[in-house]
Amino acid sequence: MNEPRNSPDTDLDKLTRLKALAWLSTPELRLLTGALALTSFKKHQIILHDTAPAAQAHILLKGIARVTCQNAHEQRVTVALLAPGPIPEFPALPLSQADFQCEAYGDCRVGSLNWSAFNSITPHGSEWAFQKFHEHDLQQWYRLLLRNSGFLNLGLHDRIANALLELASTFGIRESRGMLLSASFSHQDIANLVGASRPRVSEHLAQFEQQHLIIRQGRQLIVRVDQIEHWQN
Repeated sequence: MNEPRNSPDTDLDKLTRLKALAWLSTPELRLLTGALALTSFKKHQIILHDTAPAAQAHILLKGIARVTCQNAHEQRVTVALLAPGPIPEFPALPLSQADFQCEAYGDCRVGSLNWSAFNSITPHGSEWAFQKFHEHDLQQWYRLLLRNSGFLNLGLHDRIANALLELASTFGIRESRGMLLSASFSHQDIANLVGASRPRVSEHLAQFEQQHLIIRQGRQLIVRVDQIEHWQN
């Protein structure tokens, strides 16, 4: 007998797994799936720019995206790495002078729809949907705040620890030794997240490994979340 093949992963399946959309019922998720305008992006392609109108909601269905901006030296750096879920809105002026944009870290699939369309999808109304999406936005920008030493006067080691905890929360798969990051992130990516040079971040990551706070598994990292949190306290 032939073994049954696994059914393909549909867009509805992807939406159903998103914690940020857990407030939608299954019938509402079906309506949302049908209402989304879907676009595929290749690595480095721009998904959104900070000049894009805020009249639409954008949902990353597949892949990893990153939010980048220009630093004081007019270099484009990564400020956030995004797993599937709602793509946060960019800050309004004057922060928009940093030229925020969202681009594909790898191959991505994004669904978009205007806010008024939510009115026909959920009985809660578009205002409720808008509020829920903005709760997700606040979480993303709060994480950025935690990594910013200018606000919290954190040293580099602490900023890297927060970045590792953030990556574990967003991309981690729990296993016996900790949280295995489902993607391989470069030292430069982490350096951009914490606002430091790649060589300095590499030195600190080596210290984290010596402290048994992270474990290398090929090109991936296992973040020992409990140990890092205990070390921070």
